[in-house]
Amino acid sequence: MECQIPPDVLYHGTSHHAVESIMQMGICKMSRHHVHLSTDIGKARNVGKRRGGRPVIFAVDAAAMHAAGYNFYCTENRVWLVDRVPPEYLVEV
Repeated sequence: MECQIPPDVLYHGTSHHAVESIMQMGICKMSRHHVHLSTDIGKARNVGKRRGGRPVIFAVDAAAMHAAGYNFYCTENRVWLVDRVPPEYLVEV
């Protein structure tokens, strides 16, 4: 998969149980190969609902991450992938 330039903002949905950890450590891929991000808040919300509890959406400053040297990839089904998202690039929506 070839690196690509991401949209300026991407979204990540999770459970409210993970917010404190994410704000401290960022979004980590955990047991996956990459962190999954979306261009669509609705899709991110649906992912957050699957995690259980109240969904929380984070906006990711993908433009700043890309400028800082982070590599982004986009799958055929338009899911954006990155190794991790440090907390300084996150804002809760």
